[in-house]
Amino acid sequence: MSALRLAIPSSGALYDGAQAFLKSCGLGVSRDNPRRYTGTISSLAGVEILFQRQSDITTEVDGGSADLGIVGLDRFLESRLENGDSRVIGDGAGFGGSQLVIAVPDSWADITTVADLADLSLEYRDKGKDLRIATKYGRLVKRFLDERGIYYASLVPSSGSIEAAPIMGYADLIADITASGVTLRENQLRPLVDGVVISSEAQLIGNVRLLAEDEGKLSLTRELLERIESSRRSQRYQRISMNLTAPSMDDAAKRVLERPDFSGIDGPTIAKVYSSRPGDWFNIQVVIPRSSLLQAVDYFRSLGGTSITVTEASYVFRSKCESFVELEKAVADYRSRS
Repeated sequence: MSALRLAIPSSGALYDGAQAFLKSCGLGVSRDNPRRYTGTISSLAGVEILFQRQSDITTEVDGGSADLGIVGLDRFLESRLENGDSRVIGDGAGFGGSQLVIAVPDSWADITTVADLADLSLEYRDKGKDLRIATKYGRLVKRFLDERGIYYASLVPSSGSIEAAPIMGYADLIADITASGVTLRENQLRPLVDGVVISSEAQLIGNVRLLAEDEGKLSLTRELLERIESSRRSQRYQRISMNLTAPSMDDAAKRVLERPDFSGIDGPTIAKVYSSRPGDWFNIQVVIPRSSLLQAVDYFRSLGGTSITVTEASYVFRSKCESFVELEKAVADYRSRS
């Protein structure tokens, strides 16, 4: 069986984010040499990591050089083949948050909305000119403008310091990715109040054709998704264990279940404790939302709970892996069309 190839950014904030994300899911990446463009996941044999420029990852997955990739949603939607085989898998990786925005010079005091920009484009047109917008997201920006009736605008491709375009004079405004807005403010630019083209974060993407044609790769993808999904879910929970004296196991359960919000995801686990102390003792274990920890501890104390301990849940699996179920549907659809 050939290796499942997962492309991740080779540098920058998304490189750090992807490394930390995979490590938090128990999928830490090993790289023998920082100059090497490949790595492995020691806890998941059969997966090969490919370190690629973020701008190339979507193309690599679309073209079949990689089976999976981690890339910003903005880059994926801008670069993907419209009728290609690549898909977003899951609901996002939870890092790399940013927005693609339309930003105008601070000196344009009267231009605050997209409607204002549309009016300005008509004024430019009456003068025989188009608004010039510097961007490296031509596809996404054009679609945004077309949907809002701004037809008299020219997109100026730019891959350098886009924020400097209005000052340098080769564009009137810009459309670019921003996370904090600091760089825009430092260059006397501000986003339009309704000028968000797309909100983006890192995504896992995959080539459905490659996965549909190789059951081994599909199986490895399932294991990857199971770990990612259950690990991310576990970050919302903690496990509480306590000892409690009660007349019977049913009575102990009844007392805990009086507070459904502290009774665990599907209910408490109860086991008999063979204690030298008088009375019948039972160990209660529940998994509760992390945000309710102290309230739950206080409640269990009020029941007479002792030896209360809290542990982290590395993974919380449910009856199915939702992201893999969605991927299976895409794979089945591909196979039915092939």
